Amino acid sequence: MRDARPSTTALRVAMRRAAHQLFDNPKILDDPIALPILGEKAQEQVRLEGRKIWARASRYVRAFMVVRSRLAEDDLAAAVARGACQYVILGAGLDTFAYRNPYDVNLLRVFEVDHPATQRWKRERLAAGKIQIPASVTFAPVDFEKQSLSDGLATAGFDARKITFFSWLGVTPYLTRAALNGTLEFIARMPAGSGVVFDYALPRASMSWFGRLAFDAMARRVAKAGEPFQLFFEPTYLGNELRRFGFIKIEDWDRDKLNERYFKDRTDKLRVGGRLGRVMSASV
Repeated sequence: MRDARPSTTALRVAMRRAAHQLFDNPKILDDPIALPILGEKAQEQVRLEGRKIWARASRYVRAFMVVRSRLAEDDLAAAVARGACQYVILGAGLDTFAYRNPYDVNLLRVFEVDHPATQRWKRERLAAGKIQIPASVTFAPVDFEKQSLSDGLATAGFDARKITFFSWLGVTPYLTRAALNGTLEFIARMPAGSGVVFDYALPRASMSWFGRLAFDAMARRVAKAGEPFQLFFEPTYLGNELRRFGFIKIEDWDRDKLNERYFKDRTDKLRVGGRLGRVMSASV
């Protein structure tokens, strides 16, 4: 992300989630905040792109964007059932969970972690959309070039002694290996019952010819926005790395598993396609 500017990819992801509310039924992720948080200009752009949004490749990407959020929220529910009382959204962007949080303020505290510029932009969008910030939400601005995740969370009042669930969506492909390792090591030190859901990118060489075309087009867009892809993993290797860090329950979600769980028997052709990304779930 370019210094002092909000994340361009955060806006594009939010627009995909908003498009899902307009064009897909039934909803994989029912999100009444997805459109209001965008603002009028971006809302209009989503509506005008309606025809494009129905194109197959665009539909695949939209499906992946919404299903990774749904999976994270489903795993959060399981974590709360086993005692989690803190939810940390890493690279929160325009994520809306905190503003439609079904849990009591005394049961689950939500920490939104993001670069200060993106977080300022989000708070402006919340104010413009007249979206109330619940008492359960704490913003934790972290510039990772100047501050560690642990320090940023501690400053925000995070309690590392409590069971915590982390979501980390749309972030890892843009990181260095050192940044990824540092965050996973931090999460692995949380109390037993804590966990994380994150998505990751596969190496370009593992994709089909069509997949490489789609990957190259996306890579050009994010690089032009100042947020180039940097990090890729083969699933087996990543699973072994998570075990090395100390995670004990690991589940890798490829397109077939996601489609079977969330898109089965749909008649609108919405589903995850290609091999652009996968989702990893792990707990300690």
